Amino acid sequence: MHKIAIGIIYSQPDSAFYFAQMGYDLAESVNNKKKMGNALITQGVSFANRGDYAKAIDYYTRSLKIQEEIGDKKGIAYSLSNIGIIYYHQGDYAKAIDYYTKCLKISEELGDKKGIAATLINIGNIYKNQGNYAKAMDYYTRNLKINEELGDENGITASLNNIGIIYYHQGDYAKAMDYYTRSIKIYEELGDKKGIAATLINIGIIYNDQGDYAKAIDYYTKCLKIREEIGDKNGIANSLNSIGNIYKNQGDYGKALEIYTKSLSIAKEIGNVIRIRYASQNLWEVHKKLGKHKQALEMHELYIEMRDSLNNMENKEAAIKLQYQHQNEKEQAVAEAKHQEAMALSAEREKRQKLIAWSAGGGLVMVLLFAFFIFNRLQVTRKQKKVIEDQAEDITDSIRYARNIQQALLPTIDNLNEALPDGFVLLQPKDIVSGDFYWLQQYNNQVYFAVCDCTGHGVPGAFMSMIGSSLLDEAVVEKGITKPSEIFFEVRKGFINALKQSGEADQQKDGMDAVLCSWNKNGNLEYALAYNPLLLIREGEILETKADMQPVGYHTEEQKPFTHHELKLEKGDTVYIFSDGYPDQFGGKRNKKFMMKNFKKLLVSIQDKTMREQKAILETTMKEWKGDNEQVDDILVMGVRF
Repeated sequence: MHKIAIGIIYSQPDSAFYFAQMGYDLAESVNNKKKMGNALITQGVSFANRGDYAKAIDYYTRSLKIQEEIGDKKGIAYSLSNIGIIYYHQGDYAKAIDYYTKCLKISEELGDKKGIAATLINIGNIYKNQGNYAKAMDYYTRNLKINEELGDENGITASLNNIGIIYYHQGDYAKAMDYYTRSIKIYEELGDKKGIAATLINIGIIYNDQGDYAKAIDYYTKCLKIREEIGDKNGIANSLNSIGNIYKNQGDYGKALEIYTKSLSIAKEIGNVIRIRYASQNLWEVHKKLGKHKQALEMHELYIEMRDSLNNMENKEAAIKLQYQHQNEKEQAVAEAKHQEAMALSAEREKRQKLIAWSAGGGLVMVLLFAFFIFNRLQVTRKQKKVIEDQAEDITDSIRYARNIQQALLPTIDNLNEALPDGFVLLQPKDIVSGDFYWLQQYNNQVYFAVCDCTGHGVPGAFMSMIGSSLLDEAVVEKGITKPSEIFFEVRKGFINALKQSGEADQQKDGMDAVLCSWNKNGNLEYALAYNPLLLIREGEILETKADMQPVGYHTEEQKPFTHHELKLEKGDTVYIFSDGYPDQFGGKRNKKFMMKNFKKLLVSIQDKTMREQKAILETTMKEWKGDNEQVDDILVMGVRF
């Protein structure tokens, strides 16, 4: 029986395909469908390792059909998992999750711990790629626990490696290196070349980030050699990209260009969206450095296409739905079991009641009838209460699901770290969903970032935030508007059209208060302010830019333009943009507002701290200030140090 793929497809030599074909022909001659299905999986793995995903899916699908015919649930789960892995490599997370979910359900029905563990790590990989490291760590840790129970060394090493990757993304290099070292030691004992290569490149990445390029390229080169030996084209493209990064960081753009081009060629050959994305992004940057603007534009367009393909709404919603779908199925199974138990108890109770009624005689008939009436009324009351509770729970669950969709629309930590030098975002919704949102976009060498406070909070505010985010994207990416003041003017028109605002007396004037900034690496900051100010702290002094006293939305019949602001940033400058939730929160000994003046003092007092420490201080201060008071509004603060 073939092993289910754990995170990546198992390595097999090309000769395995031919032996599997012989095995298939022999099994077919004696009509042994189980062996035919297994042979097809082996052939599919062989094609997958060579990057021929179309043929791999064809063989896996044929295997799945046979497994379904003979009712081999374990074989069905193996085939489903391998098909999901192909879609994962192609960047189609929605389909990948669909197949992973089906596989996980069957594995749980069978009590197949190995199958459950393998699927957990596959799902964790999707969360990792979407920047949801907490969720990914949860799946990886559950996977490691099962593999340790099973004593599965292959599974344990894959778990250790993936947990190391999460620590790396969280900036804890010491823990990441510890997990990588433990992982590679077991891989070497097992003689697992593909696992050794995967860990070598992860160690190289840490040395690269620490600026030790000699050690980094040594590990990358060892990894590349192994991947070339085993014919792992996906891995080769990945290794080439990492080696190219070294040359780019050292300023050898010619060599970097040569290596990135090879990586892109292989990635296109196998149709791996993730590899195409990284190679095209790096080629875009190198072409810019070399002054090849036409080629840079082509690569940038390819990078955007691949990035959007990976981050599209369908993929993100699918990842969110997976969590709730699987949990819901478990809850339904438990509820059904409880219902059956209750029915059995009810039947037994009714039987005893009949016995008592007959033995007690006619004198107790009226008492029993009266008791039955009271019991019936009680049951009706309980059912009505249960219906109300269920309706409330359904509404709450729907809002929680909406929260996950809203969070999926927000920029990830990776997006922020990639675009901005050093910063933090503090977002604390008043309710489950929020009317405050932050926004980020990179376009034409400019980084656009905003903090927005939409009309209302909770569900109405969340709807407005989704409209606002879409209108900002449309203004910058689709319409190419570059000045923040003009972007605001365009978004305001979008709100008015979308909400059909005409200024009638009884009509809501919905929109948003916002701060929108545009920054480039030359240090120029342009910005526009709608009701909310911008604070700049330079060498311990705070400079405030007052806002236009109008929202981004319908205000008056005369739609005035927004003021254009511009300044030259200096090294060490820190910019803060925020909604009014933090200074307006009630608390303290006298139950008063925190106030803007105290907010400014707090920001000045923490300038010697890192941005991560600043966020923690703001959170702690607000928690202590608020105490037992209800949060009055959504809280959102963004800080960026340049």
